Amino acid sequence: MKKNVSNLNPLTKKNLITLLMCVVIFAIVQIWQASGSMGSLYQGLLVPICIYIIMAVSLNLVVGYLGELSLGHAGFMCVGAYVSSMFSIMTQNTIGNSLLRFAIAILIGGICAAIFGIIVGIPVLRLRGDYLAIVTLAFGEIIKNIVNVLYVGVDNNGVQIAIENSANINLDYANGGKMILNGPQGITGTPRDSTFVIGFILVMITLIVIMNFVNSRTGRAITAIRDNRIAAASVGINVTKYKLIAFALAAFFAGVAGALYSHNTASLSATTKNFGYMMSIMVLVYVVLGGMASIRGSVIATIILYALPEVLRQFNDNINNYRMLIYAIILIVMMIINNNDTIKDKLNIFKSKFKRKKVPKETKGAEV
Repeated sequence: MKKNVSNLNPLTKKNLITLLMCVVIFAIVQIWQASGSMGSLYQGLLVPICIYIIMAVSLNLVVGYLGELSLGHAGFMCVGAYVSSMFSIMTQNTIGNSLLRFAIAILIGGICAAIFGIIVGIPVLRLRGDYLAIVTLAFGEIIKNIVNVLYVGVDNNGVQIAIENSANINLDYANGGKMILNGPQGITGTPRDSTFVIGFILVMITLIVIMNFVNSRTGRAITAIRDNRIAAASVGINVTKYKLIAFALAAFFAGVAGALYSHNTASLSATTKNFGYMMSIMVLVYVVLGGMASIRGSVIATIILYALPEVLRQFNDNINNYRMLIYAIILIVMMIINNNDTIKDKLNIFKSKFKRKKVPKETKGAEV
């Protein structure tokens, strides 16, 4: 029998289309940059968009596929950002290759965030619903407040840590001692290693890993837990174990996004805007409006919703004064379309008109 290799699994086809869409967008942006017509405003949006795509896709693993509401995702990003930034500053003179140093910093930031995800997830993931959301929200705020009271310095004697007061650190400034983390003032002097190309590579790695994870046996167990926790436990699925795996993987990629973030800014500080609950809610909005358990939706929603308010700034004052109103209207419209089955059915009918008719299957007696 002759096999039709073009008949791919619909889920595989969907994932390939998502990856191809990202490659096409990357190629368009690269051509736009090479032409010299891209303004500084748009260039400044490229790396942050990559950061928030990674955040949205990783959070979708917990919210969309696992079915748990987490409001502390910015806390894991904060861990990755600070750990990777401190590593880069400490090894700036010892690791001369900036690309290698940055790669190691990203990996360390992601691993540290995953460790925090496991530590937090062991007690937290036994909760459900609003209780889980409240505890994860509290975790994000605790991380932010702990970072704001830490003072970390390094000299010939090694790393020194103090709480609440930098005077408690006796650094030997004469022999190269320097303060790295200065409490609420944060970290300055992090190497600006983040680029759009590196951000795009990390986005592709995130998409490929999470897509394969979702389609794996572990991913199917996670979706089974989301659909019916009791039924999943009754057939032998270890609910706590699989929830912890998903939570730790999401935290890892949040840490990766944090490393990309810290190496894209001149000064890193833990504020409500940067790593507080507002960032967690903003990323959650991207996930919800893009569609629960829809990786492609998270990518598209992040690009549109993050870039739109900034793009509207460049227009005249009449539009600029109403830019947040325009943004709110677009949010409402996206929410209505995403949660209205009638509109979805009409869109599917419209799309089906442009699809080619399927080739009839070959008869059983066909020659090889």
